[in-house]
Amino acid sequence: MLRIGYDAKQLFNNFAGLGSYSRTLLANLAEYYPDNAYFLYTSRITRREDTSFFLASALYSVQLPRHGPMPFWSAAGIKGNMRKHRIGLFHGLANSLPFGMEKTGIRTVVTIHDLAFLHYPQHYGLFHRRMLDIRHRYACRHAGHIVAISESTKRDIVHFYGIDPEKITVIYQSCSERFLQERAQKTIEAVRRRHQLPEEYLLTVGAITARKNLMGMVRALQLVPESLRLPLVVAGAGGGYKARVQRFIQQNRMEKWVHFIEASFRDLPAIYQDASLFLYPSFFEGFGLPVLEAQFSEVPVLTSNTSSLPEAGGPGAHLADPSQPEQIAAGIERILTDQAYRDELVEKGYEHARQFRGEPLARQMMELYKSVAGGGHTEPEPIT
Repeated sequence: MLRIGYDAKQLFNNFAGLGSYSRTLLANLAEYYPDNAYFLYTSRITRREDTSFFLASALYSVQLPRHGPMPFWSAAGIKGNMRKHRIGLFHGLANSLPFGMEKTGIRTVVTIHDLAFLHYPQHYGLFHRRMLDIRHRYACRHAGHIVAISESTKRDIVHFYGIDPEKITVIYQSCSERFLQERAQKTIEAVRRRHQLPEEYLLTVGAITARKNLMGMVRALQLVPESLRLPLVVAGAGGGYKARVQRFIQQNRMEKWVHFIEASFRDLPAIYQDASLFLYPSFFEGFGLPVLEAQFSEVPVLTSNTSSLPEAGGPGAHLADPSQPEQIAAGIERILTDQAYRDELVEKGYEHARQFRGEPLARQMMELYKSVAGGGHTEPEPIT
């Protein structure tokens, strides 16, 4: 039995990519390897439908600071708690490790999701960018082993930080299998009414930031002939960039073609399954989990030909240059008008996505844990 500690701050408080990665991985590990002890360390908890499982299940021991919320507890203070709990292995799930872990005798693994702030520094404030660099660099240099969520991220770690490739293992992010469960038409219609969705629509899901390229999608939509055009449903939250896109939409009288919603954890599978086409022409991703969620849902996918997205989409995705709205528009037109091509994308996408089910990826991670906890490292068996 392994006693494994996790930095679970993102699991309990982040409801985008980092949090999704943490929740899906921990749910899979406990399902397939229930005999281990899983300690979830977090400085605070947001209680929601998608975090309640971890609070209610006896498979996890959730640990909070003794004296209430402490902002820097996860960076340093949890080391004493881990020694008390006799943790043998600690996994930093979100690009960081507590400082000084090497002095505790506890072996460490860190997952690095992406180095987007080095590729697109203009999307980050100077202080934020420097803090991200310090955190990522420290984790890469001090971890016993690094998990990269894509080959693209592994190449970046080697390139930017000079890390030995032998210290890095690519273990892909798994996709929640709830997207495989076909929703009844009655459920889909109820969700459609709740969110006032059009009868047919394009869909994009995720945080509304410049990197995700919503402006490029709206510009592409302008280029699609109105006789073929479908409304774009945008499921996600945003701030300043979202406001800028909304101003562009108003100035160009596109309001009826773009619908903003904030969907619950429960409603997302039905929203995916009801879509005609999923758009994800992001400029840069560490992996691109929504691509798999759409493919699990048997929806055709258009995504980018950059960073990790060709890996995420595999042979079942239409690839376009995210900086060229004309390419995005041409892809939308082809998928909506060429039924044979559309069916091919759905079939190949579904088969590709099935590689990312929970069991084989949890097995890879557990093999890595055992190797690192034992003091050595061998590559986990590939997915078959």
